[in-house]
Order: sequence, then structure tokens, then C-alpha cells
Amino acid sequence: MRYLIYFSYDGSLFHGLERQKNVKSVQKTLEDALSNVLKENIVIKASGRTDALVHALKQSAHFDYKGKLPYNIKNKLNKVLKKEIVIKKIKRKDSHFHARFNVKKKIYRYIINIDYNKKNDHYYFSTKYNLDLKKMKECKKLFLKKHDFHNFVSGDRINYESYIYKIKIKKRNNFIIMEFVGKGFYRYMVRHLAGALFDVGRGKVNIKTIKDMLDYPSIPKQLTVLPAYGLYLVDVKY
Repeated sequence: MRYLIYFSYDGSLFHGLERQKNVKSVQKTLEDALSNVLKENIVIKASGRTDALVHALKQSAHFDYKGKLPYNIKNKLNKVLKKEIVIKKIKRKDSHFHARFNVKKKIYRYIINIDYNKKNDHYYFSTKYNLDLKKMKECKKLFLKKHDFHNFVSGDRINYESYIYKIKIKKRNNFIIMEFVGKGFYRYMVRHLAGALFDVGRGKVNIKTIKDMLDYPSIPKQLTVLPAYGLYLVDVKY
């Protein structure tokens, strides 16, 4: 039987989602808890990886288990996980379901603190710059719909095309919150996009530069890539 599990975690406690040798990962921690509770070796397949220090409010994964899940499995898992990972929901899926390949949308959030404060740097990026929200909101329109995001992705790929459905930018007290809704996001892509908007907001580049980076992806140009600790995976839609 195949099950879909939703969970959250504090990225500052882990060296990313993916299982790695000699470091603490979300995947291994969750697999160990599932295996402990279900008395069977469990392997999860996540909706996608998150890097070290990236947080998740609602990540998802699937796993296979031969028997019927215990009635109180969520409580048992949360007790074992000791709040490092919090299980939100587990539901039965058919055998063809895949937590990664069936994703329709992902929602990410990036948080910038404009009242510089180093005390909480694990949870947002602090800056001393005054950001121009009007310019940032004007610029965000360039990223919408389908584009070749070659200049906004780290690492090499065969295909850099993706589709962004929506970008929201709002100010709440001392925080600027950017929210990205898209079909798929490649390596460091949200951090690149947020960094480009940040550079526009602080006057480092103009909007035409961003347009040129999208229109001429074969001409490499890189702007600020914001750090991982201000990034949150908010939701995964199927």
C-alpha cells in the first residue's frame, strides 16, 4: 500500500532533505522514525529536495508499507521525532501515485527582514537596504508564465524552462515576504529569483537587466543569490 505523508521541519536542524553520509538529513530522520514505528524498513520518496537550512511548512513524500497503518501513527511518529519534524497528515494513495512526478504546483516563500537584526538569522535574511517595493512588484511580472530560466538557476541542466503562475510581494511590519507559485523550481531557483528582485529593490540593477537575462539566456549573467535560511517550502499541490 502506498501512503502520502505531509510534514514540516526547521531546516536549521538538518543538512538538507536528501539522505547523505555522516550528516543529519530530513530523509534519514523521517525514515528511521517510520521504520521504528512500523517495524519495517521504510524508504520515502519526497516531492523534491530542499537544501541545507531551507525550512518546510508543508513538505510531502510517499512511502510503501505492506500492512495497515496503526490508528495513532501520527502521534507515535511525532513522539519519536521530538518536534524536529512534525507530521501533519498521512493519507492512502493508489499504487501509481508519486510524490514528485504528480506535483501540480509548489509554493515557496522568501522572508527578508529590513530592520537589520542578527538574532534570528536562521529564519530570515536581514538587510540594511531600503527596498523599493514598487519596483520589485513591477519587476516580478517579467518572471510570470513560461521562460528559460538559465540565468536564474545554479548548476547545469539540459532544460531550463519552467512556468511560474504567481508571485506575491508584500510588506508586513519589518518584513518583506515574497511568495512564488510554480510548476517546478530548479536548483537554487527561488533564491536566484528572490535575489534578482532584491537587487532591483535596492537599486543595484534596473528592470531592463532582468528582462535581458530572460530574453537572452545564452548570455550568462548572475545577480545576488539570497541565502538558504530565509527560504520556506510552504505547500505542495497535487
